[in-house]
Amino acid sequence: MISALIGVLIIVVIGAICFWAIDKFSVDRRLSQLLKLLICLAAILQRVLPLLGVSI
Repeated sequence: MISALIGVLIIVVIGAICFWAIDKFSVDRRLSQLLKLLICLAAILQRVLPLLGVSI
């Protein structure tokens, strides 16, 4: 349980850093929103795919 909590916390911190970097360095608003969406989807897939038995 603790390791899952730590894993989620790490994902949240790395995501926040990525969101900050995208906001700081992206000049196009639509591109920054797309990048943020892709980061969220990747984080979700990273957690869901092992539960479904898919190994990458």
